[in-house]
Amino acid sequence: MTATAAAVPTLSGAPHSTGVASRVRWALSDTWTVTKRNIIGYTRIPESLFFSTVQPVMFVLLFRYVFGGAIMAPGGIPYVDYLMPGIFVQTVAFGSVSTSIGLAEDLQKGLIERFRALPMARSAVLAGRTTADLCRNIMVVIVMTGVGFLVGFRPSTGVAAYLAGVLLILLFAYALSWGFAVIGLSAPNSETAQVMSFPLLFPLTFASSAFVPVHSMPSWLQGFATYQPVSVTVSACRALMIGGPTASWVAQSAAWSIGLLLVLTPLAVWRYRNRT
Repeated sequence: MTATAAAVPTLSGAPHSTGVASRVRWALSDTWTVTKRNIIGYTRIPESLFFSTVQPVMFVLLFRYVFGGAIMAPGGIPYVDYLMPGIFVQTVAFGSVSTSIGLAEDLQKGLIERFRALPMARSAVLAGRTTADLCRNIMVVIVMTGVGFLVGFRPSTGVAAYLAGVLLILLFAYALSWGFAVIGLSAPNSETAQVMSFPLLFPLTFASSAFVPVHSMPSWLQGFATYQPVSVTVSACRALMIGGPTASWVAQSAAWSIGLLLVLTPLAVWRYRNRT
């Protein structure tokens, strides 16, 4: 007599299968389920979404109307056109910190232990969190585009180049999310995760070409400020959105983002397995 084993449902309700293609399909399905769970969590705390959008708007207004008159953009371009690509990159970089906070909070509440007890793909926890944060960054970029137009930002390279710049920004944000996932899985709670994240992010954001030309910085800082990943991504997006030498900066930005993904994704997975 032969016994037939009952199929075990996955987190998304579909049964597991032994085929490689089926396992990949169910892993993607579980990832989408976790992604939806995190997105729904965002919608249930509208105050968090509101204030995470207010902060970059305040940066736009501050640099556009307070500091902008004292900063000379290179090439004689309007400062607002120089500023907005930097604001986009800064906004998604700061938004990626939510990955570390969210994972630390889930660990603190024991939710990830519950996930481990469910018949689901383990990769879905990290992939679902980073994908949800990517969706959140897409929304924020759309909002900031509208704010930019309201304060005088005028891209001059066309819709296709502008969208290419946005895709480059989102790729960089997604790579950063995996790095902050490592921090979130290393922190004892969400408050500590936030404290650990910002000291790493601030030097990259403000010692960059996001707000001021690099040549205005001290000579000992210019090398770092020119070639670190935030500056490279800002320069690539600036070239795509308002014109200038494009190929080199885009290649460097893509290389940084892909390189960070190749390093940080396995590191986050390793930390997840060891922590949980």
